[in-house]
Amino acid sequence: MFAVLQNISKKKKAIIFVLVFLFVAYIFCLPKQLFKVSYSTVATDRNGELLGARIAADEQWRFPACDTVPEKFGICLVQFEDRFFRRHWGVNPLAIGRAMVQNIKEKRVVSGGSTLTMQLIRLSRNKNRTIGEKCLEAVLATRLEFWYSKEKILALYASHAPFGGNVVGLDAAAWRYFGHPAAQLSWAESATLAVLPNAPAMLHLSKNRKALLGKRNRLLKNLQEKGIIDETTCDLALSEDLPGEPLALPQIAPHLVDYFYQHNKGKQCISTIDKNIQLHTEDVLERWNREFRQSDIRNMAAIVIDVQKNQVIAYCGNVQFNENNSGNQVDIIQADRSTGSILKPFLYCAALQEGEILPRTLLPDIPVNINGFSPQNFNLQFEGAVPANEAVSRSLNIPLVSLLRKYSVPKFYDFLKQNHIANLPKPAAHYGLSLILGGAEAKLGDIANAYANMARTLSGLENRRYALKMDEENPKYKNTFQAGAVRQVFDAIIEVNRPEQIDWKTLPSMQKIAWKTGTSYGFRDAWAVGATPKYVVGVWVGNASGEGKPNLTGARTAGPVMFDIFDFLPSSEWFEEPSGEFVEAEICRLSGHLKGRFCEETDTALICPNGLRTEPCPYHISVNLTIDERFRVYESCAETEATVRKDWFVLPPAWAWFYKQRHPEYKSLPPFLSGCGEDNYQPMQFIYPQGNTKVHLPKQLDGSPGEITFELAHNKLNVTVFWHIDSEYIAATNDFHKLSVRLSPGNHNITAVDDEGNTLSCRIEVE
Repeated sequence: MFAVLQNISKKKKAIIFVLVFLFVAYIFCLPKQLFKVSYSTVATDRNGELLGARIAADEQWRFPACDTVPEKFGICLVQFEDRFFRRHWGVNPLAIGRAMVQNIKEKRVVSGGSTLTMQLIRLSRNKNRTIGEKCLEAVLATRLEFWYSKEKILALYASHAPFGGNVVGLDAAAWRYFGHPAAQLSWAESATLAVLPNAPAMLHLSKNRKALLGKRNRLLKNLQEKGIIDETTCDLALSEDLPGEPLALPQIAPHLVDYFYQHNKGKQCISTIDKNIQLHTEDVLERWNREFRQSDIRNMAAIVIDVQKNQVIAYCGNVQFNENNSGNQVDIIQADRSTGSILKPFLYCAALQEGEILPRTLLPDIPVNINGFSPQNFNLQFEGAVPANEAVSRSLNIPLVSLLRKYSVPKFYDFLKQNHIANLPKPAAHYGLSLILGGAEAKLGDIANAYANMARTLSGLENRRYALKMDEENPKYKNTFQAGAVRQVFDAIIEVNRPEQIDWKTLPSMQKIAWKTGTSYGFRDAWAVGATPKYVVGVWVGNASGEGKPNLTGARTAGPVMFDIFDFLPSSEWFEEPSGEFVEAEICRLSGHLKGRFCEETDTALICPNGLRTEPCPYHISVNLTIDERFRVYESCAETEATVRKDWFVLPPAWAWFYKQRHPEYKSLPPFLSGCGEDNYQPMQFIYPQGNTKVHLPKQLDGSPGEITFELAHNKLNVTVFWHIDSEYIAATNDFHKLSVRLSPGNHNITAVDDEGNTLSCRIEVE
């Protein structure tokens, strides 16, 4: 080749280099990105139906570019703007020649002779119209024809053409002017939008409507003349009125649209939302919100998750989105709120999995003070001892605090972290035992996702973060849930009394739902989350400002809303029993522990394998009794007294004091027969204080030091207890053993002695 070039003259070489340069320049003349503009953020449901949009950064309603153009609009556009579009290579010499003749005759610019491709180049460059710019547009148009198909060029033009005002692009125009997608445009609507970009400033819907109507009708008649539409179709299209003022875009799932705007700005987001379920959920929330507003409860949120698909199908971040004065624009699904009791099933699940308890293990329900922390049940009552599953289903605070103390706060803290359940930015010690009663914060979306993952575990599916977009593949979570424990958790919370106060178990049409409520301290947050094999529904009710209200509880507010949403969803059969997850064990019927040596009444139950590590029943002992069972007999007297051996259920004194008030069948141990044994069993137990305790006494309103109240439980009725503080006799109590005293700062010894000589002591430090 170099030899050939050596034989060519310099002039020809120069021409060749120029031609090569021009050819290379022609090849690379098009920019990689034709349009460098901002786009609106657009959200649709799973079927492509518009939920809402947010305007582009340049304040234009410009939807992301589409790939195809609806057939009717494509035909109208080509017939109006460029009839030879399918035949030329970007430039139509005949059209340019005709435009030149017209312009010379009229002595002004009447026609530009631009093809649709050239118009597309002009839109992308946005330069002043000059002859030089026109020539450059022609060159770029021919290059574009080699680069893109005719359909792609039409789609790009339709996506970026001006349609009047701040409406750019066919998709935005279809919604703003006609209120539906471009794919549903009629012939009249298609013709209207086809003529608008020709002179969008002059032909506007709010002015020059007569000129716009004339252009549209001429185009429709032209389509009839060419046989593209028949006479009837043409007449019907001509009879349609022009649209009025631009319409507002849909406002469905507005908080989700905002979420996409923050995380996927300027993109078309096909969400996982089911529009039908979304609209129904919004209607339910609006209806209940009208009622709750009478109690000044202004905000609500709900989320519905498809368990099997791991997708959010309804996302209501709040109600009354357009109200700016009530916190309605706060997306509660993504906001941290105090958890109340909504975490209790997770503690129960963790304790079952690790063999800390069995489903009916008795947990203490007595007054407790742990370094100044004194939890109370919602009903302010005590039952002495409650089975673990019942404590969860009834959401009793004291038994669950006791369980957390046994399980340990750091372990539960790690469990919540691993399952992405709660927002825990501080160390475990910061939360302490209040972690189970609302001491931490969590998002409604995360709580619902955790319940969905429990349901997914029970269905044999992997744990993941829920998806909000159809093309989303969210990361897997470490599966710390075990199907057997989850089944026992759901068996417990399916027993929660429903707000309709009916016997749902007797109605075949009522589907089973495992559900839990929560109410934060100060009645600021009300929660309800329910799960079935198909769906999880999470609801939050309250005030975004954090303002508490007396009636704001999970059972009274969030619960009814949740069941209203479930009533619309398709029902499903309950979960199948997970195979290979349980082992059989003999369980003490009274204590819920593994069968001990002296347990008479037992049941065979399925438990998690680690449950075999729990301790045997510690509450049954074997005693020798007289024949009438009125007295115990020491073994040394068994030879002189007729005795009977019996197994006896004995709870700690403080437990027994409250337990027997609700369980009249509970019998305290009989006393020893006089002269036939010494009772080593301690019949007394301090309710408060328990063990060595630090006590902080706040001052009274008058500035005087406060009092401390000691409380003691005794197994026997009508017993006198004598109280001593630091070896000094203070007072005596009968039946109800409470004593309030004023103590000086420092260490004090508290001693209680009953009239049978039984002694009990503890030490406290007053701060």
